[in-house]
Amino acid sequence: MMDYLTEYHLVALVGLATGVPLGLAARLGRFCTLGAIEDALYGGSTVRLRMWGMAIGLAVLGSFALMASGLLADTATYYLSIRWMPLASILGGLVFGYGMALSGMCGYGAIARLGGGDLRSFVIVLVMGVATFVVLSGPLAPLRALVFPQEPVTTEVPPGIAHQLAALSGISVNLIGMGIGALILIGSAASRAVWEKPSKVAWAAAVGLAVVGAWAGTSWVARTGFEALPVVSHSFAAPLGDTILWWMTGSARPLSFAVGSVAGVWAGAFIGSLFKGHFRWEACEDPRELRRQIIGAALMGGGAVIALGCSIGQGLSAFSVLAISAPVTFAAIFAGAALGLRQLIVGFQPAE
Repeated sequence: MMDYLTEYHLVALVGLATGVPLGLAARLGRFCTLGAIEDALYGGSTVRLRMWGMAIGLAVLGSFALMASGLLADTATYYLSIRWMPLASILGGLVFGYGMALSGMCGYGAIARLGGGDLRSFVIVLVMGVATFVVLSGPLAPLRALVFPQEPVTTEVPPGIAHQLAALSGISVNLIGMGIGALILIGSAASRAVWEKPSKVAWAAAVGLAVVGAWAGTSWVARTGFEALPVVSHSFAAPLGDTILWWMTGSARPLSFAVGSVAGVWAGAFIGSLFKGHFRWEACEDPRELRRQIIGAALMGGGAVIALGCSIGQGLSAFSVLAISAPVTFAAIFAGAALGLRQLIVGFQPAE
């Protein structure tokens, strides 16, 4: 079989296999960034936010376990090899979060909803994918590169929380990383409301393991192959653009992890929607709603490029290796989403 499968096929299969659990978690476990924030701010429940915390904690534990075993090189990961820009994390996260609120979903959520037949999310996927490339390598790329240049790390210590603490304390990086992961996991799981819904714990675990599985799979291909393919995990900003380009020019460009990842999330969401009996075709009946969603998708695409990741890319994959950018960007996404939700739900008029 290996005679027919190239390394490009292998990383695409890794993306597909680890993307399916993400799609299932979205449809069956209601794992959603914006939903978690909205529940916490307006729904009186932190269960879904704690699901995110448990997924992060498990992903951190698994990623640093891979590093300790030599199966993942920390500096091979994008988030620890690019110089951290605090302003980019804050500004990009705010823009992404606000756009997410306007759209009603992030890129990951849009793919998951598309798997359930929501054609509105198809528009969001297209607009976000194109907007990402407009800022990443299109007409706005020179301005983005001038203001927020994405430069490789030149310091001896990577921009990671565990790495910085290890440099200060002399304790093993991997020991610190796994310790932080355990604290995040325990703190997030320390709620009776979470354990009253054990399925939520299971889906959070599935998400965390999907992130770790992506690191392990792409690292193995990079380590044993000859194509110098990048070591990556899930993110849904630039990968949307990569997937659109592949569908248009697949005969001229190879498969990638991004294409497999997007396909996996869609497939998992489709299976989940059929299992729950929730699949149905939906479209936008209000032009004003569609306009808002298009604007939000464009903001998400640009914001994700500036912040070097979306709610999944920074909020899970970057967090799994404890990149300094991850908690800062995630906090900014939360703040941007909170601002957008307030505008949509209660408006900005002062209370009388």
